[in-house]
Amino acid sequence: MTQQQSLAIFEKFKIRKSFDEKTQKWFFSVIDIVAALTEQNDYKKAKSYWTTLKSRLKKEGSEVVTNCDQLKMVAEDGKMRLTDVADLETIFRLIQSVPSPKAEPIKMWLAKVGNERIQEIADPEQSLNRARENWQKHGRSEKWIQQRMMGQETRNKLTDYWKESGVKPGEEFGILTNIIHQEWSGLSVADHKKLKNLKSQNLRDHMSEVELIFTALAEVSTRQIAENMQAKGLEQNKTPAQKGGKIAKDARLALEEKTNQKVVSGENFLPQTTKNKRLK
Repeated sequence: MTQQQSLAIFEKFKIRKSFDEKTQKWFFSVIDIVAALTEQNDYKKAKSYWTTLKSRLKKEGSEVVTNCDQLKMVAEDGKMRLTDVADLETIFRLIQSVPSPKAEPIKMWLAKVGNERIQEIADPEQSLNRARENWQKHGRSEKWIQQRMMGQETRNKLTDYWKESGVKPGEEFGILTNIIHQEWSGLSVADHKKLKNLKSQNLRDHMSEVELIFTALAEVSTRQIAENMQAKGLEQNKTPAQKGGKIAKDARLALEEKTNQKVVSGENFLPQTTKNKRLK
């Protein structure tokens, strides 16, 4: 399954979702849907509810359980873990098995999410506009949004090259991404997230403008070196990843020497706490 994973918000609940390019279907985390239906903020309790419900549905011979798949999704600890997922049709059937005042609202929300993806396929600009609107709602500046979107375009061109050169999406993309990030920033992706007190959040959504710029420099350098080398597969693409990351590292060190300020920051866009420094 070729996936594009993301996070959606239903009221106050985070719903993990994944779009399968092959079947052109959305798959949603079953536990996240159950948590929203039962208005349960405790993940362990929502998981326990789903385990009990799944057992009952199996005994009843319901197709809901047999139609569920498993995918690796970002868990609470920030790691990729297998979890039960289902497409829209199966999720709608599941909702009928859970007595909840949220049943109809979440059905309408799910239908809207599915329709938005269809619209975005026909008109990709809608996806960009929706992302811009979401960042604006979260208080991002226009300058930051512009850099975030430019960085995403740079990232997409790199991953397109990786796909064409035989690098597998998922784990192999992650390996190369980590090499680039470790090289330019001096931190692995996981350590950079830890520095920013992030868990399941997207690291790039919590980068400062300058961090985004150096990430983009590292990735555009990697792509151009890989194209020049005509690198194929994971192993050959490791060398361009290291070299591309080093170009951004050298630029980072030069800037830090001139400004006497660190580029890699522990600041983020999370709600202000005593432990977090929030980006402005």
